[in-house]
Amino acid sequence: MATRGCNECREADRRRTTDLSRRRFLGWSSAALASATWLPRVARAEAESSDRDVLVSIFLRGGADGLSLCVPHGDRDYYRHRPTLAVPSPEASSVHRALDLDGFFGLSPALTQLHELYRDASLAIVHACGQTRANRSHFAAMHLMEVGHATPPSSLLTGWIGRHLQNTTPRSPNALLRALGMGYGLQRSLVGAPRSAPVADPESFDLRAPAGRRAALKESLRELYAQTSDPLATSMGTTWDTVELLQDIDFSSYRSTSGPYPDSELGRALESSAALIKSEIGIEAIAVDTGGWDTHDEQGTQDGVLDSLLKDLGDSLGVFYRDLAKSPARFTVVVMSEFGRNAVENGSLGTDHGYGSAMMVLGSNIRGGRVFGEWPGLAREQLFDGQDLAVTTDYRQVLAELLEHRFANPDPTAVFDDPSFVASPLGLV
Repeated sequence: MATRGCNECREADRRRTTDLSRRRFLGWSSAALASATWLPRVARAEAESSDRDVLVSIFLRGGADGLSLCVPHGDRDYYRHRPTLAVPSPEASSVHRALDLDGFFGLSPALTQLHELYRDASLAIVHACGQTRANRSHFAAMHLMEVGHATPPSSLLTGWIGRHLQNTTPRSPNALLRALGMGYGLQRSLVGAPRSAPVADPESFDLRAPAGRRAALKESLRELYAQTSDPLATSMGTTWDTVELLQDIDFSSYRSTSGPYPDSELGRALESSAALIKSEIGIEAIAVDTGGWDTHDEQGTQDGVLDSLLKDLGDSLGVFYRDLAKSPARFTVVVMSEFGRNAVENGSLGTDHGYGSAMMVLGSNIRGGRVFGEWPGLAREQLFDGQDLAVTTDYRQVLAELLEHRFANPDPTAVFDDPSFVASPLGLV
């Protein structure tokens, strides 16, 4: 069996897993049905603002195939370019066929839960979306997308979410934690965010100490770092406060109100995110990564690796959305990837690094049930460089509209620090 993914993507995975710790992401088994009696042990943040949503950013790392996620079954060239990998149209006799959206686009059959959200007008899709200049390097493309810049080189050191939080007042003035990155290292999009931290598993984020020694060791460390100067002393104090805050949320007792989450890294991360949001501690942004989307070979359409990834994505998001929709929580989810895949399948039953892809936006205040963006077509002469879906919508247009209308940022163009960028709302909200 061929090794899936390119060397660059494997190196990216290696760096992420060894960046701060080799400790595995620990999770808990999903429960069958929710208990409505769960309450966090933590005191809720005071004077929480109701003029904005919590941002949940999900990054599909590796370059997700937007043409399999949102299938252009009305474009016959799609089937010419992918005689093996194309998802059959909704009218096909195959059991495994696209779930129709609007007569031209359809969702992968693995995304049944997202199909229901689309029909409920809670999910919107932006197709032929991406960066304004093609970049087929994982590292470079992810860097540019997360800092919110269009073209290299970029002098920006902070991420787009980090700058957004720098430029807005906290939802809750006394909030200790405004942003959390699910992972061993802080996602670049969150760099610069005030009161932010990377946490791989919120339930087990604690001091590793022998039984009965935690309190004594904690006090010794407090005394030790109290003798140092800032910023080290303040950082240590904030770290302990964050540990205590997450301990008080009682993640282990949390149960979804919409059925169990998938027992996967993404499912567990979103379950923790739901508990964090419902705790009402003033969290404003959560960044979640999911990897494995670099499908150079044996991509498959029915039983391949991509189908498994899409099913996990759809099922996890479906449970997460319905879980929070039954609560007073305000939230918007945005899903993106650094680039799409070639429109033309390769000889290894996969697809190589491409250009245009698809973004998804979920929320109760999203104008869902629509596929946004100008479709460029897949005829050979319409392809970018003769091989890729062209980009007709700058991904920053999606983010800018959400920042202004769902996250109360009065000047979203300033977040992207690019004089050439002019926000032009798509009508997503």
